[in-house]
Amino acid sequence: MMSVDNPISETYRAVYLTAEDLRVAASILYNAYHDDPFFIETLHSGDLALYEQKLRGAIREELNELWQQEQTLIGLFEGERMLGVVCIVTQQLPLGESRYWHWRLKMLISTGWQSTQALINKETCLLEHLPSSRCGILQFIAVSPSEQKKGLGSQLVQAVTSWCDEQPEMDGVAVFASEQAHAQIFSLHEFAVLEKLFIGKVEGELLYYHGDND
Repeated sequence: MMSVDNPISETYRAVYLTAEDLRVAASILYNAYHDDPFFIETLHSGDLALYEQKLRGAIREELNELWQQEQTLIGLFEGERMLGVVCIVTQQLPLGESRYWHWRLKMLISTGWQSTQALINKETCLLEHLPSSRCGILQFIAVSPSEQKKGLGSQLVQAVTSWCDEQPEMDGVAVFASEQAHAQIFSLHEFAVLEKLFIGKVEGELLYYHGDND
C-alpha cells in the first residue's frame, strides 16, 4: 500500500487503496450511507429491498469508476483492517452532465433512469457553486459503523486536508453535508460554508477547504 504523505497518527495509517481493497471499501460505504437523506430521496421508492439493491449498485459502480479513472481513494487502516474510506474526485474527470456514457449505462442498469439523473443533477449543482475548476469534490467519506464515535471521522477529514495541501494543481476541496453533525466535523478542519443548497429536496451546506499549497 502507498502511504499518503503526512501520517495522521501512530495508531492509524491513511493509505491509497489498491484494487483488492475496493470490496471492503464498498461495504463500508454502503453501511455508512444506508440512511443518507440524499440516497434515500434518490433511490428509495417504498421497497426497502429494492432500495438496498440500488444503493449497493450505485456505490459499486461509482467506486469502480473512480478507481479506473485514477481518482483519489484513501483508506484509514489500523494494522491490516480498514476502518474508513474517503473518495475525492477532481474536475479532470467529467462530472455532472459530462459524465461518460459507460458510467451512465452502468448506473441506469443499477439504479434506473430517474436515480441516475438525480446523481448527475447533484454533481451539476455542486460544480456550479465551486470557486474554480481546480477544486476537488469529496464524493464519499465514511467510517465503518462499528468504529464510529471514536474520532475517526476527524482523522479522515485530516487525511483529506493533508492530501489537498500536497496537490499543487488543486485550489481546494468541497463537500456537501446534509447533516449538521457532519458539517461541524468539517468546520473543525478549516472547511468554510460556501453556500446553503437544496439537492433535490435535501437541504445542506456546501463546505470548502482552501488548500495550503502556495
